Amino acid sequence: VQLQASGGGLVQTGGSLRLSCAASGRTFSIKGMGWFRQAPGKEREFVAGNSWSGNYTYYVDSVKGRFTAARDNAKNTVYLQMNSLKPEDTAVYYCAASRVYIGARYSGAYNYWGRGTQVTVSS
Repeated sequence: VQLQASGGGLVQTGGSLRLSCAASGRTFSIKGMGWFRQAPGKEREFVAGNSWSGNYTYYVDSVKGRFTAARDNAKNTVYLQMNSLKPEDTAVYYCAASRVYIGARYSGAYNYWGRGTQVTVSS
């Protein structure tokens, strides 16, 4: 499975961005997708996730009500819509796929990772 993430950028506080993660290869083996982020000097943290079917979504408390994870079945692509962005959301964002778990919040549960995309929120 290969994951291609895109959509990062620079936005002002309160703005919005949508990250995309296109999956290719043996996508039938995917059970769950996750979005993680890593800010400078901090550990990588779980942000949001969804089942590959798209029926279930999961969020860390700090982004609930602001971020929405979704999947386009036809395109084998998952999205992270990020609204009401805050400076503390600034980080490199990664998408990841798990062959086994749905909604896992630790990075070790994921088998495949996309390259990170930078999100910078200016105050």
